[in-house]
Amino acid sequence: MRRRFSGEVISDKMDKSRLVKVEIKRRHPLLGKVVRKHIKVMCHDNNNKTKLGDTVVIEETRPLSKKKHFRIVEVKK
Repeated sequence: MRRRFSGEVISDKMDKSRLVKVEIKRRHPLLGKVVRKHIKVMCHDNNNKTKLGDTVVIEETRPLSKKKHFRIVEVKK
């Protein structure tokens, strides 16, 4: 099963690539507090259909380039 994340497009200046910010929530093992972590992921967008600020669902895939290991599956409004 491939990992799926939901995130926001923060850069659309590249051709067929998007930079997506993903927020991951984890429970701290000792304190029990929920800790938020943000990661920035390069994603493949074949048709350039997403714009800055869109919420998207991304899925892990084979390496498409040096930095791209995810592709955009769905655009949420």
